Amino acid sequence: MNQQTFIKQLFIQNSKAFSTFPDKELAEEFIDQLFDFLFLPKSVKHKQPSDLEKEFESLKSHFSSLVYDVLFDGQKAQEATEEFFNEIPALFSALIKDAEAILHFDPAARSIEEVLVAYPGFYATAIYRLSHQLHKQNVKILPRLFTEYAHSKTGIDIHPGAIIGNSFFIDHGTGIVIGETTVIGNNVKIYQGVTLGALNVAKELAKTKRHPTIEDNVIIYSGATILGGDTIIGKDSVIGGNVWLTYSVPSFSVVYHKSEIAVKDKIPMENVLNFVI
Repeated sequence: MNQQTFIKQLFIQNSKAFSTFPDKELAEEFIDQLFDFLFLPKSVKHKQPSDLEKEFESLKSHFSSLVYDVLFDGQKAQEATEEFFNEIPALFSALIKDAEAILHFDPAARSIEEVLVAYPGFYATAIYRLSHQLHKQNVKILPRLFTEYAHSKTGIDIHPGAIIGNSFFIDHGTGIVIGETTVIGNNVKIYQGVTLGALNVAKELAKTKRHPTIEDNVIIYSGATILGGDTIIGKDSVIGGNVWLTYSVPSFSVVYHKSEIAVKDKIPMENVLNFVI
């Protein structure tokens, strides 16, 4: 392919993308503005509630233009915007419960304000809950832009299609992956490096449930991998670090990975693994 042909092909592809997707930078700017509006007070305090209301309306206008770039219909964009912002109070209440769970269970957390400002797990959960609302409204593209932006900032990858209950606690969080059809109950705690993923699934089965169900009050420690749409972790179970699960476990289970320890001087050297980094 010569350069002229490539440039023409690229122009067609870019034109298609421009007419199909909202502006990525504007989407990221909006979701950060909304997060800040809800949880991070500005250095100059609002003098009265009407100042907050003006900012709320400004966010609506910003969001409506993003939705229009997806729906290409002014009336539908306005309806989607009103529905989304009508759910903001309920989403805010749910997120405060998430923050309270972090404060309650993490001994390093000193205040709810610290959680709101400094905890990447809370930020990722907040962007997920806002994105999930859009996913339920069947607004395309934007939910993924929002959650992938949170992923890039925190290392926590939560698909907006996942269903997550109340008082969700992510500790540390780096490397967590939660797939599209995952269902998580209430009061679940997840540590860094956990994967809630799918087994090998053919593309034509993409709309089936591919990811596990985690029932209420489950704790999943770092590095655990739980796979498969038929896999159910029963309530009040504890899944230890580095466990690999592709099958269900009943309620009140304790599943752990047992490490084997061998003293080097007691075994033949050829059996010792030799790593070079």
